[in-house]
Amino acid sequence: MFILTCFQLFTHLFLHSHEFTSIEHLIQEVENYIYYYNNERIQVKLKGLTPVQYRNQSL
Repeated sequence: MFILTCFQLFTHLFLHSHEFTSIEHLIQEVENYIYYYNNERIQVKLKGLTPVQYRNQSL
């Protein structure tokens, strides 16, 4: 279920709002989005932390 929700969010917020000029451009933008999603996007469910911050606090 999580993968499906994540993919739906990605396609809705990212793919439908961008135009890509090449495969390289698409790859770069996907990499940027993944970085944002894991390192900058704050999650209320994760006590206001990003996914990386939340994961690192339990190590």
